[in-house]
Amino acid sequence: MDSTLRARLAAAGVAPECATTIELVRDLLARAGDKWTVLVVTALADGPLRFTALHERIAGVSQRMLGHTLRALTRDGLVTRTAHAEVPPRVEYALTPLGRSFGDTVAHTVRWVQQHRTEILRNRERFDGEAPPTG
Repeated sequence: MDSTLRARLAAAGVAPECATTIELVRDLLARAGDKWTVLVVTALADGPLRFTALHERIAGVSQRMLGHTLRALTRDGLVTRTAHAEVPPRVEYALTPLGRSFGDTVAHTVRWVQQHRTEILRNRERFDGEAPPTG
């Protein structure tokens, strides 16, 4: 957690364990909102994949960004990286049980957006059509 946020939370009387929870919620919401994370988790939902196969399934992702995303997901325990002792070496990525649970949460959010899409778009159009507030 950045020291400024930690200091603000401490000054507000937030207990350290609550501050840790706030930090994790913030981090994982950012992760869940990241398009590459969503696409990687979705691609791995069908089973383990090698880096190249994963890269081919995710249109538009650079190798660098895919590597960065996989490292972040591995760090959080959502993805495992398994290196097989073969020639040539083979590395596979797979969702952990925690990663599958995360994938279920992401899928639920996508379904919620699909169910409320019309209402959200209508509200945006109404808001965007209003005159900006004065004063």
